[in-house]
Amino acid sequence: MIVNDVIKLLDQLSPLSYAEDFDNVGLLVGDLQMNVSGILVTLDTLEDVVDEAIENNCNLIVSFHPIIFRGLKNFTGKTYVERVVMKAIKNDIAIFAIHTALDNALQGVNAMICKKLNVKNPKILIPQPKTVKKLTTFVPVNEADKLREALFNAGAGNIGNYSNCSFNTNGIGTYKGNLDSNPTVGKIGVTQFEKETQISCIFPKHLETKILQTLFKTHSYEEVAYEVKTIDNTNQDIGMGMIGEIEEEISETAFLKMVKEKMKTPCIRYSKFRNKNVKKVAVLGGSGSFAIGAAKAANADVFITSDLKYHDFFTAENNILLADIGHYESEQYTKNLIVSYLTKKIPNFAIILSKTNTNPVKYL
Repeated sequence: MIVNDVIKLLDQLSPLSYAEDFDNVGLLVGDLQMNVSGILVTLDTLEDVVDEAIENNCNLIVSFHPIIFRGLKNFTGKTYVERVVMKAIKNDIAIFAIHTALDNALQGVNAMICKKLNVKNPKILIPQPKTVKKLTTFVPVNEADKLREALFNAGAGNIGNYSNCSFNTNGIGTYKGNLDSNPTVGKIGVTQFEKETQISCIFPKHLETKILQTLFKTHSYEEVAYEVKTIDNTNQDIGMGMIGEIEEEISETAFLKMVKEKMKTPCIRYSKFRNKNVKKVAVLGGSGSFAIGAAKAANADVFITSDLKYHDFFTAENNILLADIGHYESEQYTKNLIVSYLTKKIPNFAIILSKTNTNPVKYL
């Protein structure tokens, strides 16, 4: 197995194309073609983590947070970032970061929080815009069934709980090939009138290359007429945060005590109690102040996140309970998620959960 094989598996869980624009995800250090001896999964890549990888004969580190976030102008070892990268390169260790691609995944960071807190039927809180595309193409009537089926098998035509979705219209297509053409149907220099089916279907944007490859491979025409558009339809499978309900409503105090225990956090900073029971719960791992408005609009009783500032707590306005459980604490189970996923995909391979606690925040 090479590094690129592992990356392809992780892309099935959380395609990098859904990472936020500001982020720095993907292979940050190393060679895509390098053979993998073992995989160490961590939340952050620190020097101790690289040492742990060396000790366990792991030459690929899969990290949630990217060790390289901004541009580096030199490597002199003056910062922890430079020292980590230098040590990884010296020891032929590759570093891959997944970060907001997994934040936006349906079975990612926030799904893990919901699982820990037993939040039922979680849905995406803030769907990511412009993640749905539509393909329109034209094919001879007698080939329409074959092409449709191929596109469906490639991942097109899925809408919520429904698959094999498309719209089809029959009509007459025209074309005339020049002297360099090789028409499948018709003659060079003669306008051909052909009974065709127009097929339209949607697909998630990360599958565009696969969908178009399938189209060109399956279609019989030398030149395939097609159009791909990005549409504004909401994609409930991609986006930040999640919202759902706990099984039975409980008091705010009881709920926060449960969160403290389940998320293993020594400290929860929270807004003024509303003196109402908690039933509907919104979560967003990592820095989530930008989603307070969305949680309120969704009528959540409580919003669990981290890195809230002093003035953020005022925005609760007695409409929601805000709970800051700590950045590390909100994302700590992410590495367990990745290990579990990779173990199922490659069960007979060395995949190790890092034992290094990378939380830079300490509590008295």
